[in-house]
Amino acid sequence: MSINLIATTTFGLEAVVKRECQALGFENIKTSDGKVEFTGTEADIVKANMWLRCAGRVWVKMGTFKAVTFTELFDQTKALPWADWIPEDGKFTVVGKSVKSTLFSVSDCQAIVKKPL
Repeated sequence: MSINLIATTTFGLEAVVKRECQALGFENIKTSDGKVEFTGTEADIVKANMWLRCAGRVWVKMGTFKAVTFTELFDQTKALPWADWIPEDGKFTVVGKSVKSTLFSVSDCQAIVKKPL
């Protein structure tokens, strides 16, 4: 199964992390400000966390969508494949950031994402 991964990094080090990803054999590598996206397997999550020296964290990209209202945010978040990664009684932390968004209240966004289904 191919998984979309994101390695975060300090601004300016994206090219270094990209080269590290290439050296580790990752595919579909794309860089943007502060992050490098690539595809891999479940085993590659461990590999990336162990061997990417200039990356801060490695995240699994669950999906992307546009939401301009809290209702859209809730509905689109609910539609993501959470059961593939988190058991029904599992817990997870929601970390939020808002950049040029109409949904500027990070705490409200976090509450919506954590809202029970």
